[in-house]
Amino acid sequence: MRLRISAVHKTYGTRSVLRGADLTVEAGMLVGVVGENGAGKSTLLRIAVGQLRPDRGTVQLFSELGYCPQQAVVNDTLTVSQHLRFFQVAYRLPCLDHAWELVDLLGFGGEWRTRAGELSGGTRQKLNLALALMHDPPLLVLDEPYQGFDWDTHERFWQLADTLRRRGRAVVVVSHLLHDLQHFDSVHHLREGRLSPDGAAR
Repeated sequence: MRLRISAVHKTYGTRSVLRGADLTVEAGMLVGVVGENGAGKSTLLRIAVGQLRPDRGTVQLFSELGYCPQQAVVNDTLTVSQHLRFFQVAYRLPCLDHAWELVDLLGFGGEWRTRAGELSGGTRQKLNLALALMHDPPLLVLDEPYQGFDWDTHERFWQLADTLRRRGRAVVVVSHLLHDLQHFDSVHHLREGRLSPDGAAR
């Protein structure tokens, strides 16, 4: 078990966004969460990672978390290399070997001296993803992780996701539109404040 969301409710004013959402993610699973814009995905994510408290219900995290938000958590004035060193300190990592492996796998090693503000949107997202994964957490929550990727990087992302799952990591991918459904173990639709499982996608 990596994550359990149970009967979570959240209301903003008179608008009920989540109305008893449930989600369980086991180790070694790749789970998709899909919903239209405004369905409450961002609220669900923020509650899942501890940024927002639910009005009712519980969230149980059974492992360390890696979170890749839709908006890149990068500083425009820092280079790619400086970002890795900064997060190395934050994660208390002894070395950056795994981080550089991710950079190479995602195909932006040539940008290591480039400031984040000068990167393309797709490359910023690659950096965003690498920062979320570099401490090798058992649970990953990824919000629109392949937004702006070219086809080659898109394929590399799924190779990486499959590798993580085979290593026992739990991966949650959240999007307004999920492609490549064959990669997922299960897909859950967020509708009217509840998550409805579509069953096994693989």
